[in-house]
Amino acid sequence: MTPQTALLHGHELSYVDSGEGPVVLFIHGILGSQHNWKHLVDQLDDSFRVIVPDLFGHGASAKPMGDYSLSSHAATLRDLLDRLEVETVTLVGHSLGGGIAMQFFYLFPERVERLVLVASGGLGREVSPWLRSATLPLAEQVLGLVASDWMTTKVDRIGRRASHLGWKPGADVGAMWRGFRSLSDRESRRAFLATTRAVVDVGGQTVSAHSRLGDVVPPPTLLVWGSKDRVIPAWHALKARESVPGIRVELFEGASHFPHLDDPERFTALLREFVADSGPETEPE
Repeated sequence: MTPQTALLHGHELSYVDSGEGPVVLFIHGILGSQHNWKHLVDQLDDSFRVIVPDLFGHGASAKPMGDYSLSSHAATLRDLLDRLEVETVTLVGHSLGGGIAMQFFYLFPERVERLVLVASGGLGREVSPWLRSATLPLAEQVLGLVASDWMTTKVDRIGRRASHLGWKPGADVGAMWRGFRSLSDRESRRAFLATTRAVVDVGGQTVSAHSRLGDVVPPPTLLVWGSKDRVIPAWHALKARESVPGIRVELFEGASHFPHLDDPERFTALLREFVADSGPETEPE
């Protein structure tokens, strides 16, 4: 998985482009990066062309001042697809990435073949307190302290000692910790706060797709959720299915906010099956 770089709007966007076949574009969540999907690339690029970007403000991509709204991220992904001469895609979005995927479909419906929403934002008000706290005054100053190299190194040391005593952190803990460690520099903290505040306030999520779900005919849509998600509750998936009959929901029992990391083999098989089953119908000869 070797990243490449595209210059979009004067800023560098890092992405992976691997394989041939139907195009699947993976969109990570807040504090995420290409790393959240890298285990899937080798499992899928034998049958698919897999595109995995770092959103602006995340990973190896630029972290400019400016707009970090869902629409802005969706437009950037559209521009990346234009640069790669890709017309239509299956969108796979996790958490914030799910909200971006739905906004992409709302803005550019002709370019979306399928939607796969993994523990997606934008389907209800509820969200974890730690994300809501990022909207409070002085959040940047507090983050600067708790995400400092001194503090994170100390926590790493405690974690190593705990692992020697038999503690085994789940996949969600590792993914969240990698993301949190990325906040050690000011530019990353600023981008994180701008991204979070574009979709969350102190009361919860501020952007909802429900007001638009009844106004459009969605493409084939699969919702994947962990039954023990403590960031965005799994019942958001069931509520979405009530709003739009025909949406398929798969719950990963015992999984958390990263079901694609908790059970990557099941997720990969499910994605392959969904793309095959929801492919274009052909007329009988």
